[in-house]
Amino acid sequence: MRFHSGRLVLAASALFILSGALARAQTGTTDESKRKVKTRVTPLYPELARRMNVAGKVKIEVVIGADGRVKTTRVVGGHPLLVHACQDAVREWRFLPAPEETTQVVEFEFRADE
Repeated sequence: MRFHSGRLVLAASALFILSGALARAQTGTTDESKRKVKTRVTPLYPELARRMNVAGKVKIEVVIGADGRVKTTRVVGGHPLLVHACQDAVREWRFLPAPEETTQVVEFEFRADE
């Protein structure tokens, strides 16, 4: 569990409880044939996006160093109000080490439930 500005983030269930409204963000998925994730950080659902009921998928291309650290990120698609939170979160991810640098796409999904 991680606390941030009064918001409780449950990485396991990816539920966010904000101002009495329920908003969910999927932890992020990667193609199983790619590098395995060792540590995930769940993106916070941006307050403005939640208030505007912005939902949808965000795709981020990540370049992963041989040591498992994310070297660079590039937005492949998604709503502009959501992409920054995803980039911030995925930069904190750690992957299993590999013989060389790899690139893969990570997908997040945000849903605003009334």
